[in-house]
Amino acid sequence: MKIGELSRRCGLSAHTLRYYERIGLLPRVDRDGSGLRDYDASILTWIAFLGRLKTTGMPIREMLRYAALRDQGPDTGPARRALLEAHRDQVRARLAELHACFLVLDAKIGGYAGQEERIEDHEPEQSERRPSKLRRNPSGTRTPGA
Repeated sequence: MKIGELSRRCGLSAHTLRYYERIGLLPRVDRDGSGLRDYDASILTWIAFLGRLKTTGMPIREMLRYAALRDQGPDTGPARRALLEAHRDQVRARLAELHACFLVLDAKIGGYAGQEERIEDHEPEQSERRPSKLRRNPSGTRTPGA
């Protein structure tokens, strides 16, 4: 498939795909008789995996390290596994941090919801409200006070 179709299918711009190829995140791709890139559909799986790594916060330098190990073949499996395990530990720690923040947000939202209920329960009826105090302004007329 040509770069335009790959771009549409994976959601990355052609510019990004070329950049990823230039820095080594994507393997060098075969070219057709006209010199245009001709991608195999299997590249979509690799691009989706790179997207997951990016979403989970893996820096590009680590993604490049993983890609280089992958290019070296199956003997690098233990090193790739170790890299992914270390990243998973970082993701797990970030999830715990986000969960703690989520609980604080829930508590804060619950506090506001409870406050609104208390206000609604304690609002005096129109007949129970006291008239506001009147005060004199500089012109001598009476105006409602605060």
